[in-house]
Amino acid sequence: MVAQAGRRARLALAAVAALGVIVSGSCDKLPLLAPQGTVISLFSNSLVLPLNGSVQITATAIEAGAAPSTPTTPGTPGTPTTPAAPSPGVPGTGTPVHNGTVITFTTTLGRLEPAEARTHNGQASVSLVSSGQSGTARVVAFSGGARSAELVIRVGSAASSRVILSASPAQLPAVGGTSQISARVEDTDGSAVTGAPVTFSTTSGNITPTTANTDNNGIALATLQANASADVTARSGSAEGKITVSLRPRSGLTLSGPATPPAAGLPATFTVGVAATANITNVRIDFGDGTARSLGALSGSTTIQHTYVTSGTFEVTATATQSTGDQETVGTSITILPAQPPSVLIAVSPQSPQVNTQAIVTATVSGATSTIQSFTFNFGDPTAIPPSVTGTSNQATVRYTTTGPKVIIVTVTQAAGPNGQGQTVINVIP
Repeated sequence: MVAQAGRRARLALAAVAALGVIVSGSCDKLPLLAPQGTVISLFSNSLVLPLNGSVQITATAIEAGAAPSTPTTPGTPGTPTTPAAPSPGVPGTGTPVHNGTVITFTTTLGRLEPAEARTHNGQASVSLVSSGQSGTARVVAFSGGARSAELVIRVGSAASSRVILSASPAQLPAVGGTSQISARVEDTDGSAVTGAPVTFSTTSGNITPTTANTDNNGIALATLQANASADVTARSGSAEGKITVSLRPRSGLTLSGPATPPAAGLPATFTVGVAATANITNVRIDFGDGTARSLGALSGSTTIQHTYVTSGTFEVTATATQSTGDQETVGTSITILPAQPPSVLIAVSPQSPQVNTQAIVTATVSGATSTIQSFTFNFGDPTAIPPSVTGTSNQATVRYTTTGPKVIIVTVTQAAGPNGQGQTVINVIP
C-alpha cells in the first residue's frame, strides 16, 4: 500500500509539472502590453503628408505618466492653426514602459508600415504612407487599456489653405508670347504644401500642363502662351489664386517683378525698361505700399530693389514721361509672403545621456533670416542643471538629475521677423 501511495504521489507531481510547462509556454506567446495607468502620446515629424510621400509617427508610452493636455488639430483652410499633437505630460514624471511593449497604430487614410511596433526606451515608431488620395488622416495608438489622442495629418491638397500666383514675365510683348506661371501652395501656417495637385486654367490662350503637383518648395509650374491679356487661375483643394498676364504697351515701357514671391523683410527686385528710340525724361515707379522713386532719364533697362515690411499683394506701376510731356503707365502685381520664422534643428550628444552626466545641445538655424539675436534652450525638466539657458551661442550643456524622456525646446530670436522654434525628445537613462 505504501508503494502504491508513493506511485500516486509521483504521478500527481508529474502532472503538475506538465501543466506548468503548458502554462509557461502559453504565456511566452502573449504580447507584452502597456500596464494600467500608462499614458500614450503621439508625435509626427510633419503634420502634412504629400500624395507620394510618408511621415514618421512616434508613440511615447509612459507608465504612471502625467495626463497629456487636451489635443487640438490643425485648423481648416482659411482659419488659424493650433497644435496637432498632445503634450507628453509633465517632463520628468513617470517611467517608460518595458522594452518590447507592443503598440498598435490605426489610421483613417493611407497605410501604416508596420501597423504594430515594439517600444525601445518607451518609444515606438511607424511610417504613415500616402495612398495617393487627398484627405485627413486620423492616427491613433493603443496598447492594453491605454489609448492616445488622435493625431491629425492632412494629406495632399487637404492641407492647402491658399495659392499664391506669380508670372514671369507678368507682361507679354505686344504680339503675345509665353509666361511661366508659378503657384505656391501654403497651409494655414504659411508653410509649403508638397506633393499637392494644382489645376491651372486661363481665360485666353493655352496653359500647359493643366495639372501639376507641387515640389519640395510647395511650387507648381505651368507655361502660358497667349496673344491677349489672360486671367490665370490655379486651384488646390478648396484654395484658389488668380493673376493677370497682360500685353506690353507698344511704347516700349516695361515693368517686371521677381519670378518667385519674396518674403516680407527681404528685397524684391524689379526691372524697368524703355525702348531705345524713346526720349524719356523721367520714369517714376510706385511700389504700391505708399512709397515711390524717380529714376530720372532712362534709356534701355535697369533694375531696382525695394523691401516690403508687410505681406500682401501690391500693385506696382511705372510711369514714363516723354520729352513731349506725354505719359504712359504700365503696372504689375507682386505678392509678398509673410515673414517666415527660421527653421531650427536640434542635435543632442549623446542622444541618450546617462543621469548626472553632461549632454551637449546644438541648435542649427536655416532659412531666410535676419540677424540672430539670441538662443533660448528649455531643457524640459525643472530639476535639470540648468533648467534653461539664454544667450548668443547656438550651443548649451545640460545635466539631468532624473531619468526618462525629456522634451528640449530651442527658441531663436531674430532682429526682424518672427521667432523660430524647434524641439526634440531624448531619453535619460540610469
